Amino acid sequence: MSPASKAEEGEPTSPLHSQLAKLLSALFYGTCSFFIVLVNKTVLTTYSFPSPLILGIGQMATTIVILYVSKLNKIIQFPDFNKSIPVKVFPLPLLYVGNHISGLSSTSKLSLPMFTVLRKFTIPLTLFLEIIILRKQYSLNIIVSVFAIILGAFIAACSDLSFNLEGYIFVFLNDIFTAANGVYTKQKMDPKELGKYGVLFYNACFMIIPAFVISISTGDLQQATEFSQWRNILFILQFLLSCLLGFLLMYSTVLCSYYNSALTTTVVGAVKNISIAYIGMLFGGDYIFSVLNFLGLNICMGGGVMYTFLTLQGPEHPKQRMDEEIIPSDTKLESGVD
Repeated sequence: MSPASKAEEGEPTSPLHSQLAKLLSALFYGTCSFFIVLVNKTVLTTYSFPSPLILGIGQMATTIVILYVSKLNKIIQFPDFNKSIPVKVFPLPLLYVGNHISGLSSTSKLSLPMFTVLRKFTIPLTLFLEIIILRKQYSLNIIVSVFAIILGAFIAACSDLSFNLEGYIFVFLNDIFTAANGVYTKQKMDPKELGKYGVLFYNACFMIIPAFVISISTGDLQQATEFSQWRNILFILQFLLSCLLGFLLMYSTVLCSYYNSALTTTVVGAVKNISIAYIGMLFGGDYIFSVLNFLGLNICMGGGVMYTFLTLQGPEHPKQRMDEEIIPSDTKLESGVD
């Protein structure tokens, strides 16, 4: 039986295995997130593919096909469709749409440094929602590391504190949708709900039809079908690679949240963006050095490293763990507590 299956069924796993699963799932998510940025940039910028929406639909379709074929071949399991599924999936599709629309709107109205700073507010919002919705508890050190990331982002972009009210509204909505999506995804992965594969499959199913309708109404579908590079083998390979990486990114996001927390997944995404900035300094050629920007990036990275160390060192909710430890062993067996 696989470790994931054991975890879903409530069987105990060793502390070493648990820490390894946390680390590997976070690295898997960070790696997928990094590479999809590169491939999407090639498809949308180098080849000038006209529709990010159609690319997103391709990624959703790939997710549906891979998971459905895997279910048919009994590689994975998730609930069959019934009348309760839409209720169980809700509100994930709405959060996804809100996240997508607000993200596109805020990107176009704010400078990149300011956008990056304001997007970091996803981290404390995720922390807050996990405390409220999932009843999680975090140590003071972890909270300090989270706010160090935000402080570093502010320092890095303080030379570009331009004000655009509409852009600020959209980016804060984007932060709220992103944080809520992560937390509710974590909640829905409960085996009593949909499980991690069910969340992926049904969320993609409920999103692909509205996305297709939107692509028709906005003219994106027509632009995509008339695109001149469809006979270019290299472009087709890059497009298919983006679709595959889209599935891997969705899967790795769910996996990271499953073994860690929605907060850890958000922090890994922030650390990935900082890593891209470091790589840009060395190889990009377009990084403009400033003392404040460099200082802020290092504070961000320091907060991220501190968070990673604290998370791997011990449980993210020590009080809950202590409560579990004092439960008699026979009670644990009855309740399914590890």
